Amino acid sequence: MIIGVPKEIKLQEHRIGLTPESVKTLTARGHEVLVQKNAGYESGFYNDDYEKSGAKILENAKEIFDKSEIIVKVKEPQLSEVNMIKEDQIIFTYLHLAAAKELTDGLIKSKSICIAYETVTDDYGRLPLLAPMSAVAGRMSIQAGAHSLEKNQKGRGLLIGGAPGVDPANIVILGGGVVGENAAIIATGMKGKVYIVDKSEERLNGLKKQFGNKIITVNNEKSDLKKLISECDLLIGGVLVPGAEAPKLITKDMIKSMKRGSVVVDVAIDQGGCIETSKPTTHANPTFIVDDVVHYCVANMPGGVPRTSTLALNKAILPMLTKLADQGFKKTLSENKNYLSGLNVFKGSITYKGVSDAFRLNYCPPEEAIV
Repeated sequence: MIIGVPKEIKLQEHRIGLTPESVKTLTARGHEVLVQKNAGYESGFYNDDYEKSGAKILENAKEIFDKSEIIVKVKEPQLSEVNMIKEDQIIFTYLHLAAAKELTDGLIKSKSICIAYETVTDDYGRLPLLAPMSAVAGRMSIQAGAHSLEKNQKGRGLLIGGAPGVDPANIVILGGGVVGENAAIIATGMKGKVYIVDKSEERLNGLKKQFGNKIITVNNEKSDLKKLISECDLLIGGVLVPGAEAPKLITKDMIKSMKRGSVVVDVAIDQGGCIETSKPTTHANPTFIVDDVVHYCVANMPGGVPRTSTLALNKAILPMLTKLADQGFKKTLSENKNYLSGLNVFKGSITYKGVSDAFRLNYCPPEEAIV
């Protein structure tokens, strides 16, 4: 199988689809790997590293797309990349289609086979290919929030951990999943006063057991969420519905009730965001202000720490990629229902319910599509 790794072109995106170590694994199994020149530079992986691992270095993305059977990326294809995708080509990357109508239409038109990292499941219903980037984004959310709280960033001028005799910042984390758990690791380490909000008592009990009295757990169906939001200094939005648009849990009125200079970090922005006032931003211009509240809504947060993120992502995706390359997509997906759940678009059909529902498009069950 010929596997292509183009350079990421989304603004301020410095990750790369495969590490040299992953390339070595694939080439040792007889696969050909094509890597675009300098694609790994910003992650600290150089052309020589890839060549020593058995890859061929090609000059431009068009060569990669023209010659490859599988395209391995990190972020969703940008418009110029969509136009290079070939019929029957496998696209293996994060897609987040439920918040991207134009991209969805382009992938349908391409008649390619699109497998989204973020909807692949495991036997417990977890999202193993999304989890590493959710962990990174969760940890980064507190760093970003702490920086945004500084006065020169138009924040409240608060230090998360306070100071001797000074109260710490109130931090509210929406969602007790991978993002929320990892945000809490950093937030408690910085000595903030941390609330975790979730609707699952079982999950909240697990987090309480993990963090003890370092956190306060809140069931959003049994508490006054609006009051909690009005009193917080830093709000982290980490709510996810797999493959679907994120629910807008925080309304404009709730944002209006927050203190001047407080901060929201909407980690769910890739899927449309869970805060009504959110809109996607970039690492170059990460924040904007609504009703005196600083909003940090960078849509590719882990791209800011590309080496850590690329290494973590490759540990997760390599087993599935190896099977796709060894066996082909039909055998791989038909034999594993968890892998099959990653199929979002198949040769012109939408095969993931969350995406078809988001845009009211016809849905074709994936098991029927690949027959």
